[in-house]
Amino acid sequence: MENVNLNITSRRLMALAAIASGLALSPQSVMAVPSVQIVQQSGKVQGTVVDSNGEPIIGATVKVGGQKGGTVTDLDGNFTLNAAPGSTLEISYVGFKTQTIKVGKGPVKVTLQDDNQTLNEVVVVGYGVQKKSDVTGSVTSVNKERLEKLPVTNVLQAVQGAAAGVTITQSSSIPGDAPSALVRGQNSINANSGPYIVVDGVPINKTGGSLNDIAPSDIESMEILKDASATAIYGTNGANGVILITTKHGKSGKPTIRYSGYIGLEDFSHKLKFCDGNQIIQRYKDYIAINPGESMYNDNVKYANEAENYEKGIQTDWIYDEASQTGIITDHNISVAGGAERVRYYVSGDYLSQKGVLKGFNYKRYSLRTNIDMDVTDYLKVGTNTYIASHNRDGGRVNFLNAEAMSPWGKMYNEDGSYCIYPMYSEQLWANPMIGQTKQAERRQWNVSINGFAEMDFGHIWKPLAGLKYKLNAGFSYAPARTNTYTGAAANDLNGTGEIINKDTQTYTIENILTYAKDIEKHHFDLTGLYAASRKKYSESTAKGSKFINDDLGFDNLEGAESASVKSYADLYTTVSQMGRLNYSYDSRYLFTFTVRRDGSSVFGENNKYGVFPSVALGWNIANEQFMQKSQNWLNNLKLRLSYGKSGNEAIGVYQTLMKMDVKKFAMGKNSVVGLVPNSRMGNSNLSWETTKTFNVGLDFGLLNNRINGNLDIYTSTTTGLLLKRNLPKVSGFSDVYANMGKTANKGVEFTVNSKNIVTKDFTWGTTLVFSWNQNRIKDLYGDGKDDLGNRWFIGQPIGVIYDYDMVGIWQEDEIAAGLHKKWDPVAEAGDVKLADRNNDGKIDDNDRHVKGQTTPKWIGGITNTFTYKGLSLSVFIQTVQGMKKNNNLIGMAGDEMGRRNTTTEIGYWTPENKSNEWRSLRKNSNKHGYGFAQNASFTRVKDVTLSYAFPETTMHKVGLGGLTVYFTGRNLFTFTDWIGWDPETRQDGRGSGNWEDNYPMTKSYTFGINLTF
Repeated sequence: MENVNLNITSRRLMALAAIASGLALSPQSVMAVPSVQIVQQSGKVQGTVVDSNGEPIIGATVKVGGQKGGTVTDLDGNFTLNAAPGSTLEISYVGFKTQTIKVGKGPVKVTLQDDNQTLNEVVVVGYGVQKKSDVTGSVTSVNKERLEKLPVTNVLQAVQGAAAGVTITQSSSIPGDAPSALVRGQNSINANSGPYIVVDGVPINKTGGSLNDIAPSDIESMEILKDASATAIYGTNGANGVILITTKHGKSGKPTIRYSGYIGLEDFSHKLKFCDGNQIIQRYKDYIAINPGESMYNDNVKYANEAENYEKGIQTDWIYDEASQTGIITDHNISVAGGAERVRYYVSGDYLSQKGVLKGFNYKRYSLRTNIDMDVTDYLKVGTNTYIASHNRDGGRVNFLNAEAMSPWGKMYNEDGSYCIYPMYSEQLWANPMIGQTKQAERRQWNVSINGFAEMDFGHIWKPLAGLKYKLNAGFSYAPARTNTYTGAAANDLNGTGEIINKDTQTYTIENILTYAKDIEKHHFDLTGLYAASRKKYSESTAKGSKFINDDLGFDNLEGAESASVKSYADLYTTVSQMGRLNYSYDSRYLFTFTVRRDGSSVFGENNKYGVFPSVALGWNIANEQFMQKSQNWLNNLKLRLSYGKSGNEAIGVYQTLMKMDVKKFAMGKNSVVGLVPNSRMGNSNLSWETTKTFNVGLDFGLLNNRINGNLDIYTSTTTGLLLKRNLPKVSGFSDVYANMGKTANKGVEFTVNSKNIVTKDFTWGTTLVFSWNQNRIKDLYGDGKDDLGNRWFIGQPIGVIYDYDMVGIWQEDEIAAGLHKKWDPVAEAGDVKLADRNNDGKIDDNDRHVKGQTTPKWIGGITNTFTYKGLSLSVFIQTVQGMKKNNNLIGMAGDEMGRRNTTTEIGYWTPENKSNEWRSLRKNSNKHGYGFAQNASFTRVKDVTLSYAFPETTMHKVGLGGLTVYFTGRNLFTFTDWIGWDPETRQDGRGSGNWEDNYPMTKSYTFGINLTF
């Protein structure tokens, strides 16, 4: 009895603390009603609500069924409520099952039962599902509400910053461009480090498809497998994590029609200010003054094509008035789900349209999905998951980098109304940013995926075989793509150039899965066996022509070209796999998982086609132990997880291990003949997998009826046998070769906590906090302990680093006059970048470079606060990315070209009068050592804010609707950073490098959406 009293006392102490911190706000919560039963007196009901241990539940909601309002229980679990005799009361509380009772004359004690839904919740794991409480690996489930109320074009955008251990980078905001993902950092140097993505049991990474094919509204659940125990089941594909997506399926019952749609406006997330007419004229004059041989066109402007607009006082805002527009994004998704007793279906159609903030950057996606499940007999189930997706990125595009460079005095049009090719002529470095719109361009892509399954339950054929099942998964994917372009005279190609590129990928996947589950008293066994094979064929053909008579037919008449060429390519990729897994649990306390997978892949050398990848994991549900029973009134879940295993990475292209021959034309006599020459890459028949070994310690917890729950994971991994492309001496006749050498290490910490801070009858406040810290290091490269300076790979440092000088200021005239530079940097001039002599040898050279930082974040975090009042909900998500550096190309480009282009006023320059110690001069070579201008690229962003309202179900039912939710969302609203430029996350390629013609700013959006159910 003393223990009971102690438990009650502790419960009340916690309740008092909760009230003190604002967890119970209702006035009724401080009323003391001594009754321990429900008694009906003259329409007034009094009663008490307790848990299974007889302890009062504080803050439980009590209301009359079908009515609004109600009350909450006080410190003793008591409540008072007006209710007519015979009416029904509904009693609910977080962590307990909702109970209904009828009001009667006699005393009735209300006892709520624990709701173990959180622990019994089923999560998708590799080739099956498990209860959350039985999972031994590190698995993160994405909050379903983010998928339903967040208007995104790609589901990974909803994950960004919201899942511990997952780094999502949106380096391009171009409509239709997918973000990149890393799970637990980068293990590989040359090979692909992206996660393996599986949709409804079928991988899409290697089919030519992507997550852009999947409408987010069609997704039911999303799990991310992170440690070896969770990922080793995918063997050679699991080294970089696995993302499992399950789409929606129908349920037996009447059809449910659902419409989800939104429309939104997009704009620059951050607007830079560029020089106006007077500022750029001053810049021209300062440029002329410091660069001998340069001259102005007249006293006012530098170039001839600027003179007319200057005289007329006409200025052009090339970025915000001409090259950009208000972006519009809209999505409409209609689905029908339902079924009879033995047949269930889900059919949906989705249309997405996005007009970008830069002219010509448009994207449309059409998709159709049908998921059908059928119980043919008691022992046989069949089904299909089929979808078709079409992507359209047609249209000529403006050049954002050229728009940045344009003088406000530049000439937009010729006299005939056509675009002026060089607005600042005689300056021909920068063409008119608008002429790209005259380019004919078709960019089309499709994905047709037909997947089916058949499952036999042998227990329904013969009872002794109960628990034994066989499942056949078969999938076929066809992903063609076409890119047709024509560039004519209006786009600065006087000869005309047309090109047609056709690509297609055909993939087959077959999986045979045998499972057996058996319970013997407190022992549970779960066995899974797999035999699978896949085949992918890729082909590509290109036809190109140049020098056309006119531009009328474009790419539709390539035979009209004076010069034409064709080429084609094809390859074949195959795999075969076997896998076995054992899950064992005793009394839901002690958990054990053992997995082994054997993979064979055609990409590897003749001598190493196969690899074996085992893993083992242990779990201990501490909260289920007998000695923890006294703590169960506040500790609902405490599970310790340990795992160790090996996974592989085959992420290189086909035929890299072979000695290949290339086709080349030779002149022989007066004729051209085709011959074969060795490919520049040497073959390696011994090439094999990269191998990653991972150790993970995890802790899952749940407190106060799971009002506070989360998990902590600490991991370390080592990757050996890296697939490194090593350069070879030219005397060998080859340029490089892939070889297994080198070693990297990865370690990190992940933490997620969810809390219900306030729970009252009408108001709740919940918080989710995620934190991830990751560190990767190169441990070895070529076995000699030496760095690879050319590739910027350094032993003991992260894989991606900034290797450069330290800038300590700008050389001033008095320093140059005093000769301070002569031993330090003899080529320096006043206004040049001043670099640190780190090794104190009296000169600036390559020995003064050092590793300044890493290009990936050291840690990322996110916090979501969700407030609800009745049907109204407000969610605020803040993301932070810290500890990374990037070279700022906007600053780098502005230097030597600054006198010949416009640039943001955030970037200044040195003059003899303005002796800046931060910005260099306008001299053509003021950065003689090629300093990269690295900056801290860390940022904190108000990523999304969503306000939604769910109309009451009773109201909706009266008008014949199942439900209605409306919401308003703002994305990328505010960013706090020291970065100078458009955004630290956005790619900014310099002229002539990378995808510089497709530079695109980071955008923010304001979206209104609706979810309607019939």
